[in-house]
Amino acid sequence: MKLLVLGGTHHVGRAVVETALDRGDDVTTLNRGMTGHQAPGARAVHADRTDAVALRAALESGPLAGESWDAVIDTWSGAPRVVADAAALLAGRAGHYGYVSSESVYRSFPPGADESSPVVDADPASDDGSDYAAAKRGGELAAIAAFGDRALLARAGLILGPYEIVGRMPWWLRRMERGGDVLAPGPRDRPLQYIDCRDLAAWLLSAAERGVGGAFNTVSQPGHATTASLLEAAREVTGATATLVWVPPEVIEQAGIEPWTELPVWLPPTGEYAGLHDSDVSAAYAEGLACRPVQETVADTWRWLQAEGDPPPGRLRHGLDPDKERRVLASLGG
Repeated sequence: MKLLVLGGTHHVGRAVVETALDRGDDVTTLNRGMTGHQAPGARAVHADRTDAVALRAALESGPLAGESWDAVIDTWSGAPRVVADAAALLAGRAGHYGYVSSESVYRSFPPGADESSPVVDADPASDDGSDYAAAKRGGELAAIAAFGDRALLARAGLILGPYEIVGRMPWWLRRMERGGDVLAPGPRDRPLQYIDCRDLAAWLLSAAERGVGGAFNTVSQPGHATTASLLEAAREVTGATATLVWVPPEVIEQAGIEPWTELPVWLPPTGEYAGLHDSDVSAAYAEGLACRPVQETVADTWRWLQAEGDPPPGRLRHGLDPDKERRVLASLGG
């Protein structure tokens, strides 16, 4: 394919570019050229897409003037208006628009929820990206407005793998590296649902090639991994002498530890977000989604961290303060 990737230097975008190049696709990236990794072999065009005038200039009178593409992949997670601007300019010049959305667009997370579940209200013209759920839903609406059924909405949940700038798996790996007693959030057999960025990239490209449109929950099957298999893989790949101390959810709650942020990846087995690791992914699997073993994802993330160093701090600080961890473990009296 002839492919245009909006972004393409971080996490999913980087995985899309590298996967596309490995497939033999002709890849152009459009980004500011200020951060991230520009993949050798891809043509890089620099413009600030948040500036509507600069974006239009790049596409209509600049280096991309007169070009067309088989597909566009967009990983934007800010203000919906930015997606609307790009999609409107590209609607007549690309056959497919793959937008990396999120399961956060759903109003609630009951176990087994599928793509028909109610979504949050959103405005595709909004310049406000502070509400992540509304921003992603607004981006979906913007893509649909421009491309109709040629728009693919990949509603990813937890995205792991190399290049992860959010910092969830990197924190766990660094924590294992430090060794000692590690607070491991129970239950240990809690099923997890996530996707490796490279598996998401491969599916996005395959779907684009086949002209697949519509909304899809794009994560692994529920129970593809467990909390134990994820953390044990992290301990193994670091070669650390860490000891996993399994702590019940009620103790974690009583200690005031925040799931998902202070204990990245983990959510309690009951409560508002219990179903976030149990969504229905049958539609995506019917369209060829496949997910690699958790051990491979964790090992490759560790290799990336060793080669390129820790990602810069993101919008949210992930990870548990060491003193807080020690206090909770000491309170167990073991």
